[in-house]
Amino acid sequence: MQTVLVTGGAGYVGSHTCLRLAEAGFRPVVFDNLSNGHAEFVKWGPLEIGDIRDPQQLDAVFAKHKPVAVLHFAALIEVGESVRDPGRFYDNNVAGALSLIAAARRAGVNALVFSSTCATYGEPLRVPLDEMHPQVPLNPYGRTKLIVEQALSDLDRYAGFRSICLRYFNAAGADPQGRIGERHEPETHAIPLAIRAAMNTGGNFRLMGEDYPTPDGTAVRDYIHVLDLADAHVAALRHLLAGGGSDVFNLGTGMGTSVRKLIEAIRRASNGAFEVERAPRREGDSPILVADNAKARMILGWTPRYDLDAIIESAWNWHRAEAARAMQPAE
Repeated sequence: MQTVLVTGGAGYVGSHTCLRLAEAGFRPVVFDNLSNGHAEFVKWGPLEIGDIRDPQQLDAVFAKHKPVAVLHFAALIEVGESVRDPGRFYDNNVAGALSLIAAARRAGVNALVFSSTCATYGEPLRVPLDEMHPQVPLNPYGRTKLIVEQALSDLDRYAGFRSICLRYFNAAGADPQGRIGERHEPETHAIPLAIRAAMNTGGNFRLMGEDYPTPDGTAVRDYIHVLDLADAHVAALRHLLAGGGSDVFNLGTGMGTSVRKLIEAIRRASNGAFEVERAPRREGDSPILVADNAKARMILGWTPRYDLDAIIESAWNWHRAEAARAMQPAE
C-alpha cells in the first residue's frame, strides 16, 4: 500500500479525496493545521497536525511516513476574504505551497497534485473555458493560485519536479453515505447557504447580483460533485506515479447553472420556498465560469458522474443531518 501525503486533508475536498484514495488502495496521511479542517473528517488514515509553512514539521512527516507523492489542498479559498486581507492569502497559499514543495524535494518526492481553481482565468473571453484560455485573475485568491501554478511550471522545466494542476470549477455536494460533507464557518458557498435558508437555519439567501451579462442576469457556475473532484485527483496521482509528465486540467461538468436556476433546484429538493434577499455583486466575481473538460476526459480517463440533482440531493441530506446533530443535547 503506497502512502500519499494529503495536505489540507481534513477539509472539504481533501477529506473526500482521502476517501477515494483509500478505496483505490492508497494510504492517505493527512497533514493539516485544522484552521479550517475538521479532525473528525480524517477517517481513512493518520492525522498529523502541522502547518505547511513550518519546514521542520514537514521534514519530520516526510521522514516518518515516506510518501510517494503529495496532494496539496491546504489553502485559503474565500474570494471576499482575499480582497480584504491579501497578505494572509499570499503568506498561506504562496509561501506555504513553496515551503511544501521544497520539503517534498528534500525528501526525494517527485510527484505533486495541486488543488488549483478556475479563478485563475478571470473574465472569460470564451465559454466554455479550456486550459489554453488566458489567465488574468480578478482577485488575490486567483492570483495566489496562478503564482503557484507558474512556480510548478518552472520547477518542472528547470528542476524536473513533476506536478499536475487541477483547476476546479465549483465544488459541491457530499458523500452520499453521509460520512463527510461540506462544513465551513463562515459559510460562503451558494448551495449550502441556500440549503440553510430552506431549512430556516441560516437566514435569508443573498442573491448577489442580477445585472450580469447572462440569460437571467445572475452569475452562472459549473457545479461539480466533490467526489468527482476526488476521482480526478486519484486519476492524476496514478498518471504521475506511472511516469506521466506535468500537466494542467479543468475539472467541471461542462454545464452551467445560474444562481436563479440553482435556487429553483433547491426549492424542488426541499419541497418548499425560502426567502431570497437581493444584494449587489460580490467584488471579484466573474459573470460566467463553465469548464471545457475534454482534456481531463482524454488524458486522465476521467468523467464526472453526478448531475446537479444528485449534487443537491447529497448536499441536502448532509446539511439536514448536520442540523439534526446540532439539535441533539450535549452529553
